[in-house]
Amino acid sequence: MELIVHPDAGLLAKAASARLITTLVDAQARRGEASLVLTGGGIGIALLRAVLASPALEAVNWSKVDIWWGDERFVPADSPDRNVLQAREALLAHVPVDEKRVFEIGALASEGGADGYTEPEQAAADYAAQLAAHAPDGALVPAFDVLLLGIGPEGHVASIFPHSPAARATEPVVAVRESPKPPPNRVSLTYPTIQAARQVWVIAAGEEKADAVAAAAAGAGPLDLPAAAATGRDRTLWLIDRAAASRVSA
Repeated sequence: MELIVHPDAGLLAKAASARLITTLVDAQARRGEASLVLTGGGIGIALLRAVLASPALEAVNWSKVDIWWGDERFVPADSPDRNVLQAREALLAHVPVDEKRVFEIGALASEGGADGYTEPEQAAADYAAQLAAHAPDGALVPAFDVLLLGIGPEGHVASIFPHSPAARATEPVVAVRESPKPPPNRVSLTYPTIQAARQVWVIAAGEEKADAVAAAAAGAGPLDLPAAAATGRDRTLWLIDRAAASRVSA
């Protein structure tokens, strides 16, 4: 766990955007393509806006980036609560992504059952199949270059909440029901999928995240603090602002 502290949320978003662009460019220099898992939340979307505003935006070949999501609210496709809709408005609608490489988690069917799923388990199974179709031989999920995660005040990441069934899941993707944070139904990647990423970045801003950040730094377990299991194969970064770092012991 590498803890990198920035003075405030605005500078955190700008610094993380520069780091993300550099990482994607480096991945494309090595393999010709890159893969990225996005997160929602205030700081996650602020990061995407900062990427869009960066003078280095066009250094990334966006048509050669696979875009995934760590979790999604199981609501209709046009709901403003959808992480994918927020990400499109902040960045994806403004860069030349290849839509065949943008992998959205399925939405709740509209009235009449068209254009979506009736149960989150169906959306989870479909997303797991998409991950497997793009995984290397012998793996269930891709080795993402960067997997972004926000963190909740109680330490949840993606839609894995403390002591929830998702925190014990071993399959790549799970349906989450009765989430303590609305909306109640969601779809989420699990620990094994998160840990398959080359780099995992946990991004946190604000004093309301300070207890969770401090608990992670002190070695809390993943059942009590799901963020503790958010580790990358090569690197695990916690990119936070000064307020979120305020209770971390020296």
